[in-house]
Amino acid sequence: MQNAMQMGKGPVPVSRPLTLRGPCGRCPSGAGMLELPFLPFCALLGGLGVACVAFVSAWCQQWRGGFAWDGSARMFNWHPVLMVTGLVVLYGAAALVYRLPFSWRGPKLPWKVLHGALALAAFCLAVPGLVAVFSFHDARGTPNMYSLHSWLGLATVLLFSCQWLAGFASFLLPWAPAWLRALYKPVHVFFGSTILMLAVASCVSGINEKLFFSLKNGTTAYARLPPEAVFANTLGLLILLFGVLVLWALARPDWKRPEADSVDTRQPLLSAER
Repeated sequence: MQNAMQMGKGPVPVSRPLTLRGPCGRCPSGAGMLELPFLPFCALLGGLGVACVAFVSAWCQQWRGGFAWDGSARMFNWHPVLMVTGLVVLYGAAALVYRLPFSWRGPKLPWKVLHGALALAAFCLAVPGLVAVFSFHDARGTPNMYSLHSWLGLATVLLFSCQWLAGFASFLLPWAPAWLRALYKPVHVFFGSTILMLAVASCVSGINEKLFFSLKNGTTAYARLPPEAVFANTLGLLILLFGVLVLWALARPDWKRPEADSVDTRQPLLSAER
């Protein structure tokens, strides 16, 4: 550089490393991650979620006899459909509300309400899903809560209930102080991802358990991999892929709301200052 300056050519430009930037021009800490526009990713994920619901509905309709609410096996079929729709697809959508670029501008309250409403809708689907399986077991004299799948499923619903109540009290009601919200927020985020992982594990284990019980004898034995087994195994892979992609989106720093590291205490749902 000194030789170049002495020759009157000025300083030699120094090349700078290329960095990836997020939608708002921010350089994320995880700049090495694959650059992908969020909205096309959302469309892909939405299609995958619809495919999960369509596959589980088609499985129960085509191979398991359809739906009813009479204590029969057809009543049980509501269980996988409602659980996949609620605790996986709707809950995954609720988890990604704050990743929408539209939510990065303006007040945060409408997005808080949407996040809580989607999670509540997921819970409202999970409750009749549990009723369906318990009623089916009681009608047939089958014991409840004996398998790993049942333990995982009930733990997921109970943890989900506590998560929703704690989030509602902390972020949508006015009495929680700012320091408590800031303290609880990382806990809420952590358990949000944990519940989604538990929901995916519960669904996949439930599909496998149902296949073992339904295809354990005859020419359609599970070991022969009949069409139903191929279809249901594919459903399990779709659910797993959906959960992994949601967790991947949540882990991307450039898809977070710019003020995500601060707690919004300006607009509780029920304001004490009216």
